[in-house]
Amino acid sequence: MTGNWTRGLAGLLLSAVAVGTAGCSDGGGDASSAASKAASAVKSAGAAVSSAASDAASAAESAAAVAKDRLGSVKDGVDAKGDVTLGAPTTDGEGYTTVPVGVRNTEGSAKSFAVQVDFEDESGNALDTVVVTVAGVPGNGTGQGTARSTHKLSGTVTARTGTALRY
Repeated sequence: MTGNWTRGLAGLLLSAVAVGTAGCSDGGGDASSAASKAASAVKSAGAAVSSAASDAASAAESAAAVAKDRLGSVKDGVDAKGDVTLGAPTTDGEGYTTVPVGVRNTEGSAKSFAVQVDFEDESGNALDTVVVTVAGVPGNGTGQGTARSTHKLSGTVTARTGTALRY
């Protein structure tokens, strides 16, 4: 995700260096100075991208911790991962990633479900994690919910079911 942005920025800055070394000068220095300034800018941009990637990883870890706490609060939950289906991720009008969540209640009485949905990039790296509650699913019936990312995600996003509890 950040690699494409870094390569694009580096290419743009290197193009600026090429123009600067071809004879354009602001009168305050030579081409070598312009090249040095551009190289410094590329280094700073790389640090900014690295920082952004680190921030994204921290956000994903934080979201996973919140999900774990939320699932930990479910009393008498039974593993229901096999009774959950996820639809295809889409982007809503506000730029957040959403995924339809379907649940199947195999019990004879009404139950609720807590479903952890993990959003990942094309390489399987964690981008975000949310927990969706689908309440009051009738006995031997189905229910629907929607998982929505906690922040705007970019690139190719996939979704997978983490923990799913029926209670």
